[in-house]
Amino acid sequence: MARGDLTDQEWAIIGPLLPSERRRWARPSGDNRRFLNGMLHIFRTGCPWRDLHDRYSKWNSVDVRFRRWAEQGV
Repeated sequence: MARGDLTDQEWAIIGPLLPSERRRWARPSGDNRRFLNGMLHIFRTGCPWRDLHDRYSKWNSVDVRFRRWAEQGV
């Protein structure tokens, strides 16, 4: 866990509120916690999506999930 990432206690509250990605296409979905930590890193630092650190997954995967959640009103 990196500095600024969600703690286990924070994740226990937020995690169940996020939509499941299980029924999306054939590829296995990534961990919602990792994607959310990536989004929070972007918001906290103001860095461009393409500069997102690899530990949060590929920048475009995090961006796509952010846009999908935004469209769903998450």
